[in-house]
Amino acid sequence: MGKYTTADLRNVGVIGHGDTGKTMLVSACLFTTGAQNRLGRVEDGHAVTDFDAQEIERQISIQAALAHMDWKGSQITFIDTPGYAVFRAETKGALRVADGAVVVVDALAGVDTMTEKVWEYRRDDSIPAIIVINRLDRENSEFAHAVETCVEAFGREAVPVQLPLGEGHDFKGVIDLIQMKAYTYDFDGDGKGTVCEIPEDMAEAAQEAHVALVEMVAESNEKLMDLYFNQGDLDKVQLTDGIRRAVHRRRLHPVYCMAGGHGIGTDRLLDACVKLLPSPLEHPQLIKHDEEGHRVFAETDPEAPFAALVFKTVSDDFAGRINFLKVFAGTLQADDHAFNVRTGADERLTNLSSPQGKELQQINFAVAGQICAVAKLRDTATSDTLRAKGSEMEIEHVEYPQAAISFAIEPESKSDEEKISAAIARLTDEDPVLQVNRDAQTHELVLSGVGQLHVEVTLAKLQGRFGVKAKLHPPKVPYRETIRARAEAEGRHKKQSGGRGQFGVATISVEPLPAGSGYQFEDKIFGGSISQSYRPAVEKGIAETAARGVLAGFPMVDFKVQLLDGKEHSVDSSEMAFKIAGSMAFKEAVPKAHPVLLEPIMKIEITVPDESLGDVMGDLTSRRGRVQGMDPRRGRQIIKAEVPLAEVLSYAIDLTSMTAGRGSYTMEFSRYEDVPPNIAQRVIAATKKADEATH
Repeated sequence: MGKYTTADLRNVGVIGHGDTGKTMLVSACLFTTGAQNRLGRVEDGHAVTDFDAQEIERQISIQAALAHMDWKGSQITFIDTPGYAVFRAETKGALRVADGAVVVVDALAGVDTMTEKVWEYRRDDSIPAIIVINRLDRENSEFAHAVETCVEAFGREAVPVQLPLGEGHDFKGVIDLIQMKAYTYDFDGDGKGTVCEIPEDMAEAAQEAHVALVEMVAESNEKLMDLYFNQGDLDKVQLTDGIRRAVHRRRLHPVYCMAGGHGIGTDRLLDACVKLLPSPLEHPQLIKHDEEGHRVFAETDPEAPFAALVFKTVSDDFAGRINFLKVFAGTLQADDHAFNVRTGADERLTNLSSPQGKELQQINFAVAGQICAVAKLRDTATSDTLRAKGSEMEIEHVEYPQAAISFAIEPESKSDEEKISAAIARLTDEDPVLQVNRDAQTHELVLSGVGQLHVEVTLAKLQGRFGVKAKLHPPKVPYRETIRARAEAEGRHKKQSGGRGQFGVATISVEPLPAGSGYQFEDKIFGGSISQSYRPAVEKGIAETAARGVLAGFPMVDFKVQLLDGKEHSVDSSEMAFKIAGSMAFKEAVPKAHPVLLEPIMKIEITVPDESLGDVMGDLTSRRGRVQGMDPRRGRQIIKAEVPLAEVLSYAIDLTSMTAGRGSYTMEFSRYEDVPPNIAQRVIAATKKADEATH
């Protein structure tokens, strides 16, 4: 790595829907560059970036993985990301440190729902992108249709810079619309094409596509527009430079042709990554959002004091915790010390390496813009900023999706019970979305994730990696409670049973706060009706009661408590007495403050074939769904809606049934809303019945 400067680096996120061949594409690029001596296929477990046991078993990418390769004087680091919605947190983290993106679209299916979702992530981070129409070797693949879906989804800036030579089983190469040459490939070759003239039967189509490309590039730059009008065309140098500038400004998304599984077009894609996508010096990094919500960017400065963002953490059986980071400024030397902004701890950055799939290749330093890994840091986690003395840079953490579905998880044996906490702690280190807590009422261990597959994969990892066997109980909706009015109440705890008694009186008020405010406590006592030493006990009693809920046993949110008055006894008062008094006052006040049950509302995007639209829309209505809009595509519809989580816990099965397996959806948490009274009554009754059964 030492021979590369920041200008030589290309950090490229490989993104798109599941089953578009992203991992195979990365494997083909590794093979073409000589970084791998064979074409590592996903299905035989030899893909560099799909190495986890669950990825190999399920044949899907579950986590973001890195692979670097040398190509024509540059180092390209591909970040292969998952394409399934439940693992999109990995994609968000990866894009936070990418300087460019390769968006992979299936030649048969075209742009799908998750591709549009990750496209939004790319846009949020202002990342330039090129588009690859992959798997053109598949039967019934259609390049023109795939490009049409790209234009529909991404805008007219999606413009082909290549045309395919043949399609389906006859796909054998590409026509380069910049050089106006053809490249043919050996099926299952090394990915390096042989240049030749454009076949006569493709000459007219190639010329038309070339003109469309030149016009789009000229449109992006006033100087090029003048040249185009004067010359009637742009020469190869002008066109290449114009494409590069337009890509960097995100005014052009060039479209390429590939069959990654057979190495067709690989070399042309690698050339595009080097020539068209920016180096870290050319791509300002998103640092934070200001108070008005505007994005703040910073140039990558190799001469500045060291600063880096940790974007991923893994737990290795041998190396322990490994943090993946991108150097945003300066140079990181092995054995350097860095300050963790979140914890205030000093970390010694030993064991510096460059990740190649699961392998860690030791390096002595990392330059600005480089992605590297550091093992055995004491107290550093995903989204932390590490910086050297003298740096003031603090990099905003990644906004990950919220956990949306919860399962009770039960160890199968006593030995599993003893190991499960440590095992889950290591998995939550790796996954910033995964949540684990102990239900205060049922004492069950509750595992929460983005979706059912997310939780099931976690369960499989517990057994496969840590030898912990456990089973899941049906998913639970994470309801919340809140209040809608102000109320006051007094809690009086008085107990005398011989000897020293217990005495504490607390008067409080409760009032609602805006959504997302959490819990606030304010001490409004003036004077000494309650000694200062007892007031924290009142707050603790309230907080513990609020965590268990008053209405139906769910945590209370978005409310404020004021401690107004109270009484104490010189002998019988104690912290415990005032803790109980605070709890009693809170339980008395909440029923008078119009308590309500809240439920999570999910944003859902459903892609369905035209003929299934009526069934899916009717089903959504029956689930209390609210349709926000529809986006017609060729032969299909994308429905955007909001629906309560309680109504879609088993939606994957139902959608498959309604669409004969042709429907798909993505879902993410939006907000909490009041549960309708009739449904709230049923939830409260069911919760109380379940609670009685456990006591």
